Amino acid sequence: MTTTHEEQLRTWAKGSYPLVAATELLLRAFGGRFAREGNPWVIKDPAHGNIWIDFEQIPENVGGLSGGERRFLLLTASLAGVGVVVELGEVLPGLDREVLNLVLAAVAHAGGSHEHSDIVEHADGTLTLGSRGYLPPLYPWPER
Repeated sequence: MTTTHEEQLRTWAKGSYPLVAATELLLRAFGGRFAREGNPWVIKDPAHGNIWIDFEQIPENVGGLSGGERRFLLLTASLAGVGVVVELGEVLPGLDREVLNLVLAAVAHAGGSHEHSDIVEHADGTLTLGSRGYLPPLYPWPER
């Protein structure tokens, strides 16, 4: 069975909400060009063909990009949880509306809002699943 580049990256990131969110940002924003092979942070194992994102490589490889692209990539690396620190007050105002829409969905996903439940605490301290069951994400990924 042949899998696409996108499918391989999503499979690699699965299991970590922040990693999934950061990977999905790379796949969706800027036409997906920052998730393509040829970027220094997109790693392909020549022996097995496995593909992954080395988010730690992003900060040292954003020279020559526009300010908005740099801000987006640094925010994405930070979201992946690899120790990249960004000042949200400096990064967010420089993002265009389409990218900001994706960032909002990514933050909601990284926080696990797509897995939240309507939990009801009763007077006796017991917990049950409420009538709403599993809740929708706080901010869903936009349609492609």
